[in-house]
Amino acid sequence: MKYYLVAGEASGDLHGANLMKALKTIDIEAEFRYYGGDKMQAQGGILDKHYSEMAFMGFTEVLLNLGTIIKNMKACKASVLANNPDVLILIDFPGFNLKIAEFAKENGIKVCYYISPKVWAWNQKRVLKIKRTVDKMFCILPFEVDFYKQWGMQVDYVGNPLLDEIAQFRPHADFRKLHKLDQEVIALLPGSRKQEIERLLPDMLSVTVHFPDHHFIIAAAPGFDEVYYLQFIKSSNVTLVFAHTYDVLTIAKAAIVASGTATLETALFHVPQVVVYRGGAISVAIARALVKIKFISLVNLIMDRKVVTELIQKDCNTKNITEQLNGLLIGKERAQILADYQELSDKMGTAGASERTANLILAYLNH
Repeated sequence: MKYYLVAGEASGDLHGANLMKALKTIDIEAEFRYYGGDKMQAQGGILDKHYSEMAFMGFTEVLLNLGTIIKNMKACKASVLANNPDVLILIDFPGFNLKIAEFAKENGIKVCYYISPKVWAWNQKRVLKIKRTVDKMFCILPFEVDFYKQWGMQVDYVGNPLLDEIAQFRPHADFRKLHKLDQEVIALLPGSRKQEIERLLPDMLSVTVHFPDHHFIIAAAPGFDEVYYLQFIKSSNVTLVFAHTYDVLTIAKAAIVASGTATLETALFHVPQVVVYRGGAISVAIARALVKIKFISLVNLIMDRKVVTELIQKDCNTKNITEQLNGLLIGKERAQILADYQELSDKMGTAGASERTANLILAYLNH
C-alpha cells in the first residue's frame, strides 16, 4: 500500500513515526511519503517538507504567516495528487489537515485521521466537515468517543500513542554522569515552536536564581541549534540537552512545562509540574472568546479536574512559578499530584495505540 501522511509539528512527527513502524510490520510492501520530521524520516520513505517550516502558533501568528501556509498547502495538495496514495493519513494539525482532507475527498482519495482535532474545545460545527471529508477517525482521548456520538459519528478509540513511545524508551544509564549532574534536577520544557520558546523560556529561566541547590535542564526542540538557546541562558546551573527529553524526565524532581503534549508526557513519567502558557494578546483574547474548555493542559482535561496548576499570560511570572515549584519539590502538594498521576496512568491504559491504529487502517483498506 502507498501511504501519504501529514504531520505539522513535533508531536505529530513522533506519532507518525510510531504509526509508520507499526504499518511496516503488517504491510511488507508499505511505501511512505509525508510532511513530517526527523522521527518519521528515520522510518524511511520520502519527506516532502519538515514540520519546522509549518508550525505557527496562535491566531495572530497564523495571519502573519498566511502566505507561507497557503504555499505549503498548495504544495501538499499537488504532492498528494501526484502520488495518488491508497490512503491519506492526517495527524492532528487541524487548521491545515482539514483542508487537505477536503481536497483528498474531492479527488477520490481515502482519508484516515489519526488523533482527532480538538473540535470539542471550540467551533464544534467542524464535526460536520469531518463527517463529510474523513472516512475513518482514530481518537486518543476516551471522552472523544462520546463527543462524536452526540454528532452521529462513530469513531475508534485506540488508546494514546505516547504510551507506545514511553514503553519503547530505555533510559541512558550514564545520563547524570555524562552531564555532570550532582544536584536534583528541574526540567524545563519550553515547547517546540519558536514563538512559544521565546515567550516562555525567559520566564522559566528567571526562577533559576531562587533554586541554587538544583540544576535546570532545558529539553531542547529539534530544528533549533545550541546558539539559539544560549541567548536565553544567563545562569551557571542550567544545561541544554537535545534529543533526550525522556532521559531528562526520568531524573527530574519537578518540571516547568509549556502547555501541549509535553504536559501529558511529564505526567506519565510521574514528574510533578507547573504548566505555563503565553500567547499574543490578540490571539489569547480571541481564544478566550471561542474556546469552551475549563483547562488548557491535557492532564487536567483528561482527569476533568485540576491536577496541575496552569499559569496563563500575566500569571506566568517569576513569583508564581517559584511558588509552585517550591510546593512541587516537597510536602503535601507533591504527594497529592503523584497520587493523581497514578490515577491518570490507570485511566490512560496500556501501550499499543500505534499497532491498533495500523491494523484498523489496513482492515479498512482491505475491506
